[in-house]
Amino acid sequence: MKTMQGNAQGLGMFRTVVGITTIGVLLGACTSPTYGTGKTAAEQLVDDLGNATSITGNDQEKRNLKYSPRPGLVVPAQARAEQLATPQQNMASRENNPQWVESPEETRERLREEADANKNNPHYRSPLLAGNGTAGQMTETQKWEAFRKAKAEAQGGSVVNAQRRFLTDPPAEYRSVPQDQLTDLGEPELKKEKRRKKEAAVANTGKSWWNPFQ
Repeated sequence: MKTMQGNAQGLGMFRTVVGITTIGVLLGACTSPTYGTGKTAAEQLVDDLGNATSITGNDQEKRNLKYSPRPGLVVPAQARAEQLATPQQNMASRENNPQWVESPEETRERLREEADANKNNPHYRSPLLAGNGTAGQMTETQKWEAFRKAKAEAQGGSVVNAQRRFLTDPPAEYRSVPQDQLTDLGEPELKKEKRRKKEAAVANTGKSWWNPFQ
């Protein structure tokens, strides 16, 4: 009996809590602002969730849609079509504009085709090997000169800093050897041998060769 009474009291308290919570939610929904839409935030949320979960959407709106066929192309009259101006040619090419500057890619392609056409001609000489290059292109001789110059600058220092190639390198005067030291061969071996024998003989007598008064 006591257990049944306890369960009944617990159920009554649960119903009371649920009722109070429901009333609070309803009052909050009634008093919440509508922001000019006529619906509270909770109602709008429920509608949005319903529309998001809807697969078919609003069939009535689909029925009210009207599709008009695409209009046909407007073609000018035959008499007016004959008076139309001729389309202007593209001037961005050497075929239509001789003054158009030849790009490096076009130059390489032209020289490649020219070399292939004259591969069996022993008297053919590529324009890159003789004369000045055109359109800013260097000849083979100029390329070799530029390569040697760049190599010499890399060995002796960069263009920006004539003393060091990298900031971590020591100054050039610390890495250079005097010419007199390069040509100095040092003491001859024969002279070294005589000096060592003399020092050994003096060492056996207990005297110093630099002190004759001993």
